[in-house]
Amino acid sequence: MTSDLNLQDVLNFLFEVADRAGQELMANFNRVECAVDPKDLLVGGIDVVTCADRASEESILSAIKTNFPEHDILSEEAGAKGKGSPWLWVVDPLDGTINFAHGFPLFSVSIALMKDGVPVLGMIHDPILKENFYALKGGGAHVNGRPVRVSWNDKLKESVVGTVFPHERAYSSATNVSEVSRVVMRAQGMREIGSPAVNLAYVACGRLDGCWGLKLKPYDLAAGVIIVEEAGGRISDRGGNPTDVYTDFLVATNGLIHDELIALLSDDSAESVP
Repeated sequence: MTSDLNLQDVLNFLFEVADRAGQELMANFNRVECAVDPKDLLVGGIDVVTCADRASEESILSAIKTNFPEHDILSEEAGAKGKGSPWLWVVDPLDGTINFAHGFPLFSVSIALMKDGVPVLGMIHDPILKENFYALKGGGAHVNGRPVRVSWNDKLKESVVGTVFPHERAYSSATNVSEVSRVVMRAQGMREIGSPAVNLAYVACGRLDGCWGLKLKPYDLAAGVIIVEEAGGRISDRGGNPTDVYTDFLVATNGLIHDELIALLSDDSAESVP
């Protein structure tokens, strides 16, 4: 395929790629022999990688390299593969690895295509529920072919909000624990579902009214950011300022509760985030 991409063709390609990656995950789900390898054991971390991460990633990267050999790639396990292209694929082959490793049926495949640092296409695939959340820049957000948009809730007390605890929380002073304590007392509901990508997908389709997280990476965010934006949502940093997928702290909401959530997260008693 040429550098002058038809994004609809790329989206069709992504349906196939995400489905195959999801099949790799399901083939390894609840298999004892799919070993867990702690990434940060020596420094007290709780992040892990399984054989399923690697099988899913190999399937995705092989397809991208075959069809888009001139493009750059950033993937959670394989790292960055750069050739100086304006096109960058950002891949999380298994978002929610701890859920997966414990047999908890909530995880996803997250793939985005960026041009000049801006996501133009994103897909989040849930192989358990067989849901594809996706968006093309300027084309709206969809779930399994159905257009979706963010919720209409305009009060935090009537909203359900999600977050994800950072893996480094055991040895880092920057956590969201006190933020969670404040939000849970003000929101109608609070969820920590273990997958930043799913959080963002759920904001886009109105299952969550907002979410936030820190210590995030581009592969946690790239697909979800464009899906939320195309669904009519708002993305910012912790100060409410426009941001990108390279931020360390992201807030995503339906836009209506954004300022209220930002104010709560920015309370003076909140931990500083370096």
